[in-house]
Amino acid sequence: MADELRHIAFIFDGNRRWARERGLPMLEGHRRGYERVKDLADWCLARGIEHMSGWAFSTDNWKRSKKEVGHLMDLALRMLTKDLKEFDKRDLRLKVIGRREDLSPKLQKAIEAAEAATAGNTRGQFNLCFNYGGHAEIIEGVKKCLQEGIKPEDLTEELFASKLWTAGIPEPDLIIRTSGEQRTSGFLSWSGAYADLYFSDLYWPDFSEEELDRAIEWYKERERRHGK
Repeated sequence: MADELRHIAFIFDGNRRWARERGLPMLEGHRRGYERVKDLADWCLARGIEHMSGWAFSTDNWKRSKKEVGHLMDLALRMLTKDLKEFDKRDLRLKVIGRREDLSPKLQKAIEAAEAATAGNTRGQFNLCFNYGGHAEIIEGVKKCLQEGIKPEDLTEELFASKLWTAGIPEPDLIIRTSGEQRTSGFLSWSGAYADLYFSDLYWPDFSEEELDRAIEWYKERERRHGK
């Protein structure tokens, strides 16, 4: 049987296809997906899941149209400012994981302020993976080791993990990807190496509490041997 479930990570996929199939503007799909994240926090906390991670913007997503990228940046800014009260209401800490220097100064300041404002919350933590890529995280970790002059013979897995964006966050037990795609696309490449993978056919805006329970029940039936 699976270990205790503490951390679920989500790949929020299918917002654009959800909108397209309903004849709605693409940006409406992202807006609906954003609203679903609030529900997700409530569902996870109610089930005793202390850590949630969500991939909202990939390092590859800059290739999308300027309009779409701008909309996603606006949604992130809204979460970090106007909707920050939602974190306090749920007693949730917020941590943003990803390459911040590529973001606007306004967004960078909002990230710092939001993390500081929610640092005292104790019920759980939501990790927003924004401008995140698994390869980018590992490369940045390598750069940090080199900058700090760490010798190859002194480098361990534990030490390297402490140099990553995900340092201090429990490894995910379960990664859920929506929209029917069956790949991780480099999400949490290091920390998620031993996570179980659940692929849901639902588009992210349609993800439900019932589907979360199905994923959890599926996870509980898994046998996690950790190499044994």
